[in-house]
Amino acid sequence: MSLFDSLQQFLNTGGNVLWVILGISICLWSLIVERFIYFKLTYPTHRSIYLSTWEQQVNKNSQQALYIRKGIISEAKISMNKTVPIIKMLVALCPLLGLLGTVTGMIHVFDVMAITGTGNARAMASGVSQATIPTMAGMVIAIAGLYFSKLIEQRVSDESHHLTDLLQYN
Repeated sequence: MSLFDSLQQFLNTGGNVLWVILGISICLWSLIVERFIYFKLTYPTHRSIYLSTWEQQVNKNSQQALYIRKGIISEAKISMNKTVPIIKMLVALCPLLGLLGTVTGMIHVFDVMAITGTGNARAMASGVSQATIPTMAGMVIAIAGLYFSKLIEQRVSDESHHLTDLLQYN
């Protein structure tokens, strides 16, 4: 059995909700990877633009210079935090979808029990696995996503403090 067939069998065992969790997971990890690429490749260029904009200021101790500095820092924070709210939303959505998979799996178990009675454990096993697999998948994705979400938030905080230190206001 190939890897693709095994993955497809696992997703089918978890029911339709597991396919939705897979889609959410792909979106989540795409956004997380995009933020890491942003900080590695794009942000250094932006930071040099911010610094050159600040260096062009003749009088760095005026009220106008203070507003320009605050504007540069705000623009940098907005740029760095661009997809963080979406990442946080997707992280919060994964356990809820896992719970939905649990409910749909238990409904399947109760349907089997209503038709065959409580003595047919083999018939109930597919519903039980359909109930537990989405829960596990949703929690695993949420925990890993939460870790990387906090890592990105910490990076945003560190970079914004570093930029604030670089933009000296006399």
